[in-house]
Amino acid sequence: MGQSYLAITNPAAGGGRGGKLLGTALNRLRDAGLEVKVATTHSRGHATEIARDAYHQGTRHFIAVGGDGTSYEVVNGLFPQALGKEPPTLGFLPLGTGNSFLRDFSDRGVEHAIESLIASKTRSCDVMRMRHRAGEIYFINLLSMGFSADVATLRARRFSHWGELGYFTSIFLTLARFNRRSFPVRVEGQEQFDDRRCLFVTFNNSKFTGGTMMIAPRAQVGDGLVEYVRWGPIGRLGLIRNLPGLYDGSHIQHPLAECKAVRRVEFKLGAPVDVMVDGEVLSLYCEQLDVLPGALNVVA
Repeated sequence: MGQSYLAITNPAAGGGRGGKLLGTALNRLRDAGLEVKVATTHSRGHATEIARDAYHQGTRHFIAVGGDGTSYEVVNGLFPQALGKEPPTLGFLPLGTGNSFLRDFSDRGVEHAIESLIASKTRSCDVMRMRHRAGEIYFINLLSMGFSADVATLRARRFSHWGELGYFTSIFLTLARFNRRSFPVRVEGQEQFDDRRCLFVTFNNSKFTGGTMMIAPRAQVGDGLVEYVRWGPIGRLGLIRNLPGLYDGSHIQHPLAECKAVRRVEFKLGAPVDVMVDGEVLSLYCEQLDVLPGALNVVA
């Protein structure tokens, strides 16, 4: 018998597509000799509870079945209790709508994920820790503030049941409002907080977001650093003209763009702000971001 995993599955991922495809994927893993137990989530945050309880009972190998949001919940169930211990292992069955993290390793989605699990193809992965006024969260993909977070927040709160139309509607309305504002941050190596207005700021462990948008083309998941990307107060027409650059990573060459790899970021926000973190939308009073080098093993 091969390695034993606990698969934490979100049956609602991908509009229910995840639940329909799960059986076939599990059969392939089991036929290859892996032992896979399944725990099904029933509500938002349930994957965090399942992962936390399973880790406490001795489980160290997990599979997140769903999208980025499912992986985010599992990671927040493993941490902070896994800090300072042997890194737990997290594999993926990307059956949801967004699976940006795995895009760093392959564009073959589920097929690549299954092959990696069968081959036990693991690699060391950093975990990002965001301390905020009410506690702390952990993530492995990215956290963003500004335009992209505004689009995600609007979609989640008003158009979550509209499918792809809701996404494009949210983009259109966010473009109409076009709220360029300040997110005062001080990254490692700076003496002063940067409170200039900007379109967005992102803090990235991996390259992609939204499936194929390459926000941080220089990010590396195991280098012990977070990639800070800032795009200044570009105008509407400038953004539209430069949209292709967000997909091939060339936007960081724009005169208003900045990109820097650091280990720590401090925030001086006057109030909570909407953020998008690994596919989830939250409102956080952010205080400090740091990197937990190699805190997780990922199967990818």
